[in-house]
Amino acid sequence: MVNVKELNPDASPQAAYGARLRSAREARGWKQDELAEQVGYSGRHISAVETGRKPPTRRFSRAVDVALGLTGTAESFERAWGELRNGSLMEGFPEYLGQEARAAEIRLFDLGVIPGLLQTPEYARAIEEGHVKRGTLSPEQASERVAFLAERQAALVRRTPPMVIVVLDESCIRRPIGGAQVMERQLARLIEFAGQPDTTLQLAPYSMGERRPFNRLVNLLTLPDRSVMSYVESETNGHLDREITSVLPLVRAYHQLQAEALSQAESVAMIEQVRKGTP
Repeated sequence: MVNVKELNPDASPQAAYGARLRSAREARGWKQDELAEQVGYSGRHISAVETGRKPPTRRFSRAVDVALGLTGTAESFERAWGELRNGSLMEGFPEYLGQEARAAEIRLFDLGVIPGLLQTPEYARAIEEGHVKRGTLSPEQASERVAFLAERQAALVRRTPPMVIVVLDESCIRRPIGGAQVMERQLARLIEFAGQPDTTLQLAPYSMGERRPFNRLVNLLTLPDRSVMSYVESETNGHLDREITSVLPLVRAYHQLQAEALSQAESVAMIEQVRKGTP
């Protein structure tokens, strides 16, 4: 007789997903191998998801919804997967994404890496593959992150697009990610971005030194009602802030950053130099 592992849905969101999957399967009288045949995975994979040893993916969740007749419903496993994925993001970031998708103006500052909204698929994939090599993500999770980034970028393509203002630390264009060809395409993407009518791109050169006001990612959103919110991150936490008393100092500092940074023409010229391999 096979020992069935007892599940604790309260242990984590992933455990709750697995317990619900087992419950839905057993309610139909299916064994793991029978569900596996329906969704195109192995019985071992079904077992691993149910017991929380393997995280579910969007593809898997969609297949389960088709098999169980839950596609597009409030009980769909794809919806549960989305909640699970957002639950694994930094605190404040899922809410930030919702606000970003409707913002009238987006101001970004980043250092070390190109921000997600400007990343090419190859650049984004190289970053996620680094996580896979370190064992912090599975290959499927990495692929989903790249696909999710494409969805995030597509959300900004609207009838009236937002104004997107970006200041990048010089380290963003000099730090090699994914090899020469990936960086070539990424730098070309930055130049293309700078040439669009609703964008501004500037570089904060190393020579700014201590005059650079930020030492970490800072995002500022202006919403259609003209309210402003900020999003900042540490290594482990993200924070979305709507309080004007704490957001305004960041807005002022961003203006100072823009005043000290290179002009867009100077920034594009520096990016072109890096593309050509000149100092």
